[in-house]
Amino acid sequence: MSKSTLVKSTMVLTIATLLSKVLGSIFRVPLQNIAGDEVLGIFSLVYPVYMVALYLSVAGIPLAISQLIAKAQADGRLEDVPFIYKTVRILSLLFGFTSFLVIYLFSTPIANALGGPATRPALIIVSFTLIIAPYMAIYRGYFQGFGDMKPTAISQVIEQFVRVGVILVLAYYLVIQDFSNDVVAGGVMVGSVLGATASLVYLKFTYKRFSSRAASGGRFSFQQFKLWSKRVLKLSIPIAIGSITMALMNVVDAFTIPFGLRLGGVADGDVNYLYGIYGRGLAIVQIATVFATSVVLPIVPLITSKLAKGDHIGIRNVIDKIHRLTHLIAWPVAFGLLALTVPINLALFTNTEGSMVLAIINLGSAFISLTIVGTGILQGLNLARHAAWIILIGVVMKMVANVIFVPMLGLHGAAIATLLVYMILFAMNTILIYRKQNFTVYSKNVGLMIILSIIMGVIVGVPNLSMSFEAWNRWEAAAYILLASVIGGLFYLLSLYGLKVITKKDLHGLPLIGKRWKKED
Repeated sequence: MSKSTLVKSTMVLTIATLLSKVLGSIFRVPLQNIAGDEVLGIFSLVYPVYMVALYLSVAGIPLAISQLIAKAQADGRLEDVPFIYKTVRILSLLFGFTSFLVIYLFSTPIANALGGPATRPALIIVSFTLIIAPYMAIYRGYFQGFGDMKPTAISQVIEQFVRVGVILVLAYYLVIQDFSNDVVAGGVMVGSVLGATASLVYLKFTYKRFSSRAASGGRFSFQQFKLWSKRVLKLSIPIAIGSITMALMNVVDAFTIPFGLRLGGVADGDVNYLYGIYGRGLAIVQIATVFATSVVLPIVPLITSKLAKGDHIGIRNVIDKIHRLTHLIAWPVAFGLLALTVPINLALFTNTEGSMVLAIINLGSAFISLTIVGTGILQGLNLARHAAWIILIGVVMKMVANVIFVPMLGLHGAAIATLLVYMILFAMNTILIYRKQNFTVYSKNVGLMIILSIIMGVIVGVPNLSMSFEAWNRWEAAAYILLASVIGGLFYLLSLYGLKVITKKDLHGLPLIGKRWKKED
């Protein structure tokens, strides 16, 4: 595959991943609007458990198989490809089916530890996806190993469109049929199963037509399985752990926040509803961090390739640029969301309940984005194990912080714990990256980005003090958000340009308007 073709293919995958992330984040808003906070609460409690099981089962496999196949090609050992493929098929089947059985057989105690028996139907139904998902991972990794990113990209979009579409349609149908909240929450999980199935059907069809399809190869022995299993697991396990930063934090929340709420005197019947309020914040943060989660995909192989060539100057330039871009976007988003929390809550979720909780979580979105990017950089620097340890340390800190803060402060305590833990994780990632690869941790421009973001937040937030949003409808709130965002965004960009934090060269690189700006110059 030529370099230009590979670049285009990678760009297609990046765009598809971005689209998938947006779809996978924003659907929670109409789900809450259709089914209410309790269903969103059940969904938000159950889904992280499924995501952790899914990531631990398959998250590292696409990258592991793609790296092993790419290396086999580079070494001229294409005869190894069928054995890699067969090994991964067996491992995926074992991991996926084991994860399904664990969740299915222990669904009652898991549900009781989450939000109670009402979460069990959703937990059981979504666990069936774990039988299908591993095969998706195999095919995606296989295609990527041959430098073909399009099947992965298309399958991701198919999966999310089917998943989100089925979730919303079933939610609407089950609600108008007046089913109970636990049935509605369980029913919408069918979307995950059908989305994965649709994606797998497409990948299977594409594989049969793929010119580099794995041949049957020679005799596949148990010794070969052991050999390739060790290589696959050595690559995939650290990647899997490093990929589930937010999912692990969410699963800690799913177990410890209900525990803390009950410890603080909240009745069992109110736990799912309150977690639905907290789930509003999670939905907003997932949307706010879409850029960070999407940009990690291309920077990992880019840094890895430069590291293999010993291009440390190139690595530093990549890290500097990606940090600068993340700061440029993450801080105004965080302070903008903080300033507009109340109208955003009203516009998206129809009322202003839990706005203070959302405000704290919104502020934390900047540190979450920086942590996600930092984890990706560590993986690119071949420090996936170190990144995994940092995440596990963060999980323990989050667990302890929730147990301490939630009984005292309720949902506010959970939000504060999230903010503090991600601040620490960001600091730990930054220190480790700096020790491995010297880069610009802080600069005058980054300081100006933060200061201007705060000023922008004040400009769009101060008028809120004289507003009675409780008397507004959601469309009036949405119009206010749009106007405030335009004013705040123009202030931020023009100030950056006026202070020479960004230049015409940066503006030329902007999509759509960049080329036109360049022509006018």
